[in-house]
Amino acid sequence: MAEYRTCTVDRKPAEVAVIGAGAAGLYTALCVARAGGAVTLVSATPLAGASSYWAQGGLAAALAGGDSAELHLRDTLTAGRGAVRESAARVLVQEAPDAVSDLIGLGVNFDVERSGELSLGLEGGHSQRRIVHAGGAATGRRIIRQLSAVAAQHPGIEVIERRSVVRILTDADGHVTALKLDDGAVIDAPAIVVATGGAAAMWARTTNPAGAIGGGLVLAHYAGARLADLELMQFHPTAVVGDNGADGFLVTEAVRGEGAHLLDDHGQRFVDELAPRDEVARAVQQRIDGGGGRSVGLDMRHVDPALFPNVVGALKRAGIDPEHELIPVAPAAHYMMGGIATDLHGRASVPGLYAVGECSCTGLHGANRLASNSLSECFVFGARAAAATLTDTAAGGRPGPVADDAPLPKPTLSPESRAALWQHAGLERDAAGLGMLLDDEHPLVRLIARAALARRESRGAHQRTDYPALDPAMDRRHVTLTDDDQPVIETWD
Repeated sequence: MAEYRTCTVDRKPAEVAVIGAGAAGLYTALCVARAGGAVTLVSATPLAGASSYWAQGGLAAALAGGDSAELHLRDTLTAGRGAVRESAARVLVQEAPDAVSDLIGLGVNFDVERSGELSLGLEGGHSQRRIVHAGGAATGRRIIRQLSAVAAQHPGIEVIERRSVVRILTDADGHVTALKLDDGAVIDAPAIVVATGGAAAMWARTTNPAGAIGGGLVLAHYAGARLADLELMQFHPTAVVGDNGADGFLVTEAVRGEGAHLLDDHGQRFVDELAPRDEVARAVQQRIDGGGGRSVGLDMRHVDPALFPNVVGALKRAGIDPEHELIPVAPAAHYMMGGIATDLHGRASVPGLYAVGECSCTGLHGANRLASNSLSECFVFGARAAAATLTDTAAGGRPGPVADDAPLPKPTLSPESRAALWQHAGLERDAAGLGMLLDDEHPLVRLIARAALARRESRGAHQRTDYPALDPAMDRRHVTLTDDDQPVIETWD
């Protein structure tokens, strides 16, 4: 790995500032820099330490001869349960193949067949093999390592590691103007891209690393940005259950694509393992509740372990031998489909503010994300946001002086808050439980509860026991929240 150049000055100007060095942040920074822009990339962790590093899924792209963007679109719309913003989905499916090609050009080595063609996997909700991996389940690791190395060497990118952004500063007109770091340093920038990842670690049971607690959403919220679809947290159906150090470890959906089965206490299959995730997760939880246990069994004994060396190795280190025994699994919070509301070029509601990746919400994922669309989203919309930052900055000039740089309250996420989210905003929720979250000490917990209360129906990842039916009037509707206003339900084109 290359040695990273870090910026240590107290105040510096940048054309574009990017918060977060996961897949979305790194790629957005590289797209800006390759177009000639000056970028400052701020990472709370060392490069190659972001949450994307742990991503086991791949990139969804219609690359096979019998596949097409229209088929990929159909699968995305079906999985999203009537809540997908079709224009965003069309952008993704049409531009994902080019994103794969660009990553190859940047040095990412995707898995290939003996023929030399890309190896394409199958995951839940996809009608075709269209998932591109790098090192099998090590896709996130491979991509982050390579993009980090390229970014570290690019002369147009300054990297600030191990620093956190504590506030996005705006001028009197509400235009972003700078970032404030935890050591008091300020980065002046007329364009700021938030790429901080999701919030699934806010729930007590999660597949995510501890830092995935919606920090970027809180920053954007305090800067005045609209948030959307916060009630739509996807629960992954196959996270390990156990007191062996592997609790919450995600067993990638790709193992089910290669034939792994879910079995109940009687050794019987009880669900189509390749159905969309919301359906599989609910079936797993219902079988657990009905049997009074903690888990069901994932059977990958007949799956070639060479296809998933990282998964097999991690399980064996935890004392589980997937070649000879069932893996105990249960649902866990996995992916935030909501986030900072943006247009199809990453623009948030605050001028000069952009969001990319899991912290953003274009409406692409609807009420149930289609597997592996999320990594593709990082690159497709990262490129679009990068182009928009440079175009908008050139057209609009620089913002005015900072209106207020007083420190913001730093929210703390207590174990009690995480347990309350799991209990009251888990796979099933109702008004009584959600109402209890409205008094939580964490602002994002309160916003999640407000959004979930506003969606009075059951759809995809959002299941209300007091409103068990899907409401057709909520098709393609999104719950948005601003600073002090009540939730607004909108239709996005």
